[in-house]
Amino acid sequence: MPILFALFLLICSLTEAQLQQPDNETNSYLKPAGSHVEAGNPSEHQQTCTQDINAVLREMSASLAGLKVEVNYLQKENEVLTAKTRELELLKQEDQANKKELELLKQQDQGIGNNEKKNCRCKSYKSEIRRAFLLVSATFGYCLKSVTCFLNFLANKKELELLKQQDQANKKELELQKRELDKLKQQDQAHEGELITIKASANITENQVEALRREGEVKQVAFSASLMDSGSGDVGPFNAQTPLVFRHVVTNIGNAYNPNTGFFIAPVRGVYHFVFHIKGHGHASHATGAVLFKNGEKTFIAYGQQPSHFASTANSVTLLLEVGDVVFLRQWENTRVFDNLHHHTTFSGHLIFTM
Repeated sequence: MPILFALFLLICSLTEAQLQQPDNETNSYLKPAGSHVEAGNPSEHQQTCTQDINAVLREMSASLAGLKVEVNYLQKENEVLTAKTRELELLKQEDQANKKELELLKQQDQGIGNNEKKNCRCKSYKSEIRRAFLLVSATFGYCLKSVTCFLNFLANKKELELLKQQDQANKKELELQKRELDKLKQQDQAHEGELITIKASANITENQVEALRREGEVKQVAFSASLMDSGSGDVGPFNAQTPLVFRHVVTNIGNAYNPNTGFFIAPVRGVYHFVFHIKGHGHASHATGAVLFKNGEKTFIAYGQQPSHFASTANSVTLLLEVGDVVFLRQWENTRVFDNLHHHTTFSGHLIFTM
């Protein structure tokens, strides 16, 4: 700005000096080099020079007025800028002071924070120790409970295993008892059937005995019969003893043998002799056998077993019978008896003498 102002003053001084010089000098100054003015027209030349000077002066005055305005504007801006720079310096000073205060406050805060942190750390350590103690006590109690529960579980498991074993043993015993009961039921059914047949035969024998008594003393009694009347095949095996009924009658003197029931009923008191032959197919699990009964009591048995071919067995007995005594054969349990048209299985008896 000072340089522009000095230039402006220099231009003003130059313009004033030029205005104070005489017209000839100005004309000679303004006359261009190498030009030759005619001597007969001096007035025209002066008019042109004056016009050019006036135009230059007008332009310079207009430029000076613009420069003055610009100088005033620049001075105002300079004042504003100086005021702003002062304000900025004040603000910088205040900012530095504030920064110092903030640093002091930070230092104080750090000191207080360190103390508080120490206190907080101590408190947190204590609380963590308490929490750890509580957790340890809780976990220890939980472990004790879990151990006791596990021991109880093992004990209960052992008891359950023992109970299962006992239950299995009881089941096996029950199965065996059921089998035995089934066998007993079958035997009972067989005995019931025998009792019925015995009662029926007893009624028949009573009638026969009465008839014989009416006719007089019976002196001759004999019979002989085979198992099957027709066809061939095996009889059995059965779980219980089963009566054998000999259907094919060859001899029946005195009609003491009944082919429908298989019973021989003594018509008179005396000594009787009985013979029975039993035959069957050989088998590894099933034998061949029968037993002779007197009034439901076992007397003699015929029993034999072999793994293949035919198995034959026989026996005989002499008995003292009263009037009405019953003699019959039963097939032994779990055995097989065979007969066909050749009459392998037979039952015979006769009166030896009366008493």
